[in-house]
Amino acid sequence: MPSIRKFNPKEVFTWQLAKTLAMGQGLAGLICGTAISSQYLATHFHVNTPMLQSFFNYALLCATYTTMLLCRTGDGNILQILKSRGWKYLLLGLVDVEANYAVVKAYQYTTLTSVQLLDCFVIPVSILLSWWILKTRYRPVHYVAVCICVLGVGAMVGADLLAGRDQGSTSNILLGDGLVLLSATLYAVSNVCQEYTVKNLSRVEFLGMVGLFGTVTSTIQLVILERSEVGAIQWSWQVGLLFSAYALCMYALYSCMPIVIKLSSATSVNLSLLTADLFSLFCGIFLFQYNFSGLYLVSLVVVLIGFITFNAVPTPTQQTQHATDFSPSSTCEQGCYDGPVVTHDNTANEGGAARITTEVEEEDDEEEPQGDGEKDGRGEEEDRSNDDEEAVGFSTKL
Repeated sequence: MPSIRKFNPKEVFTWQLAKTLAMGQGLAGLICGTAISSQYLATHFHVNTPMLQSFFNYALLCATYTTMLLCRTGDGNILQILKSRGWKYLLLGLVDVEANYAVVKAYQYTTLTSVQLLDCFVIPVSILLSWWILKTRYRPVHYVAVCICVLGVGAMVGADLLAGRDQGSTSNILLGDGLVLLSATLYAVSNVCQEYTVKNLSRVEFLGMVGLFGTVTSTIQLVILERSEVGAIQWSWQVGLLFSAYALCMYALYSCMPIVIKLSSATSVNLSLLTADLFSLFCGIFLFQYNFSGLYLVSLVVVLIGFITFNAVPTPTQQTQHATDFSPSSTCEQGCYDGPVVTHDNTANEGGAARITTEVEEEDDEEEPQGDGEKDGRGEEEDRSNDDEEAVGFSTKL
């Protein structure tokens, strides 16, 4: 009850929260752009080449950010990075490529409903990895916010079922669901590693290394798995435009996501991306004649409420808590001292205490006889000086 009475909306609904919300929904809009361009390629031109589409994205990242690393000098150049932690970025690039490939491949074996529901598995995996690797400590309100977001996704899936949009294949549901879970796990690994890199190293290093190794991995996989599909493409300016739209949306997504992750966290970004499917559905109402359902709006509102709830309360790490234990604010919050001495002028108090002490020492050196009244006065001055010194010393610690 005291915490409810002290609730201040201005401390919760800040510009930082508004910025995080707006940027997160911008990322969801970019994912919506990739989904629409892929669906146009599949339905109108019968092009199903997820590896080729990913290759264009990694090639753009490599051309931009890896080139920036090549121009660096000193400890941050590309040779030093490859020597010290190149194998880690190789694994990270492989994880990122396979996460993109697995979720697209899953649509060939399972339904859209299964993909949408099981894709939420990325959130608990992100929470677990953040707790283990980044030492993030979540509070009960964060788990409640995650449950609210998952309920919003459930409303979206229910709307799809009512509208008859349970599309996809049922040839091997177990394999398809396994691919979705694998993709969600790999996405969570990639996002948590991305959060660690951008908060401790640099965004350019992460994107440059992922672009380099992602280009190599996607090229090898493209040659092995999609040679026949690429050879069967009937190229036209529309196909080229759709490939370009997909590659640019993915490039913008990869370029902006580290900024949002640095501003918030990997788990927060994954929660904001839950609205991407809803944006795709809203666009599909006009582009692909989908049936509209009021549950789509309910789902959007519920997911946004969960996202705002999650970001309204900070998620401290162990390091932050350890540092805060010795900070001035934590000392006052623990109730050690909250008196008016903190607002006093320490310089004046210190000078007064030093002056009184000096006078007392001079009187002791001269050893002049003092009367009872003078001794009482000097005792009172010593007591006051001791009190001032103690107060000054305590306020200095604060």
